[in-house]
Amino acid sequence: MTAVYIALGSNLGDRAANLEAAISALPPAVDVSRRSPVYETDPEYVTDQPAFLNMVVCGDTRLEPEDLLRRLKGIEHDLGRTPTLRYGPRLIDLDIIFFGDRLVDAPGLVIPHPRLAERVFVLRPLCDIAPAATHPATGETVLHLLEKLGDRTGVRRYSRDSET
Repeated sequence: MTAVYIALGSNLGDRAANLEAAISALPPAVDVSRRSPVYETDPEYVTDQPAFLNMVVCGDTRLEPEDLLRRLKGIEHDLGRTPTLRYGPRLIDLDIIFFGDRLVDAPGLVIPHPRLAERVFVLRPLCDIAPAATHPATGETVLHLLEKLGDRTGVRRYSRDSET
């Protein structure tokens, strides 16, 4: 079994329900053991779109990285994600952040996630469940990566109560 960290995001429809549906669809491919709080985040890259809900889960898998990616893409499809512009709105997005301590650089799959160090919307929830996890290429902890980003706004703890 290999420990994996998966980032989840949604900014269309019932965002919280989309995250829960994706987590429910992970077994048996991933046995989820930890989950971060949910954060509401302002969109980056393409800013003219609704705010995202983001979180990270940790679990164990017997799959190889490429097989896990196929499973995650299948979950996205099954939940109704359709192709759109890069960084655009999406019903659900599932990204492999860490796969044990492995480094993967294959067509369509780079692990650790290549933009991890610039994404507070991934690092903040990841830090909640694994602050001491280390980036296998740089040796930096998740907490250190988050601290390097500095004080950033646009990421706030989410509660369904805030939607009413």
